[in-house]
Amino acid sequence: MSTANLTNVTNFNYGIEKIFEEAQDFLPINGTDYVELYVGNAKQAAHYYKTAFGFESFAYCGLETGNKEYCSYVVKQDKIRLVLTTPFNPDSEISHHIRRHGDGVKVIALWVDDARKAFAETTSRGAEAVMEPTVFKDEHGEVVKSAIKTYGDTIHTFVERKNYNGVFLPGFEVWKSEYNPGTKGLKYIDHMVGNVGWGEMNKWASFYANTLGFANLVTFDDKDISTQYTALMSKVMTNGNGRIKFPINEPAEGLRKSQIEEYLDFYGGPGCQHIAVATDDIVFTVSEMKKSGVEFLHVPGTYYDTVVNRVGTIAEDMNTLKSLGIMVDRDDEGYLLQIFTKPVEDRPTLFFEIIQRKGAKSFGKGNFQALFESIEAEQARRGTL
Repeated sequence: MSTANLTNVTNFNYGIEKIFEEAQDFLPINGTDYVELYVGNAKQAAHYYKTAFGFESFAYCGLETGNKEYCSYVVKQDKIRLVLTTPFNPDSEISHHIRRHGDGVKVIALWVDDARKAFAETTSRGAEAVMEPTVFKDEHGEVVKSAIKTYGDTIHTFVERKNYNGVFLPGFEVWKSEYNPGTKGLKYIDHMVGNVGWGEMNKWASFYANTLGFANLVTFDDKDISTQYTALMSKVMTNGNGRIKFPINEPAEGLRKSQIEEYLDFYGGPGCQHIAVATDDIVFTVSEMKKSGVEFLHVPGTYYDTVVNRVGTIAEDMNTLKSLGIMVDRDDEGYLLQIFTKPVEDRPTLFFEIIQRKGAKSFGKGNFQALFESIEAEQARRGTL
């Protein structure tokens, strides 16, 4: 697919199925395999994600398994696997990543049937290699992994695990823990958002189109995503089966510093801004997460004065949604409910979106104004607006 085929779809409901068909099928992707975060203290981070987000202990590697370089705790909730990795060597590449970026996403791993073919297809189309296809073995079988670079220091790892029956990957053991406080109802990763620098959105949209065969699902310009003070632009890229969706954001000119600029400053360059995780019952999920101390963005009370006129009848009680700060938007396919956490570390970088889709395939365009005003209010409190 050429750059010219990155069609600007300002009306989201224009031919979604046709857009999926535009995605090339030379790189079939089954779904997100895992997301790995480099963090300063993996043991404590794992405790946080278990307590606050409802993940459970799943797998571990470290000194006890013979790994002298780093430890990784894997936490799981339904189809979501987070790998939390901390280095032992202060001079390692992982340590350098943490010093520069703070805690953040390093690896977005994609589950494929053939990691060798995925590597060959992407590198032959211009992707920069990180790891050539490598076989990892133990008594449970073998996993083939390969990896390429994407924006900033983020990488995509292709994981082929059809010949493996172990808990997670070779080198990991089952992590048994008496502390698993219970699910919060999270099901799978809906999409992951990357923030890139000035004028780089089209470059990375082209990268996903040309290198991985993705198609442009929808484009938002600075008229769609702007407030009195700030603006940004975004292109949502999707693979052929729609299981992988990567919005790519860049700053746009505004009177003050946008959330994208703030992220780039504190993260030290491009990176993953937020992970959107899906639930079948957002009222339950958000209620439980709030009880566990998760902080969410405050939605202006005036938002709910007009939302019923905009979205029509929904199954949920609007007063309940207002009390929890959950936003609603509708497209031709149905509606969605969404809410955003505050950053989950001290740097104002990575945060999470909780989303429940009730037919809608869009991304909450009708909520952008209220959402970005809420983000700007937090920026003003931090003195970074």
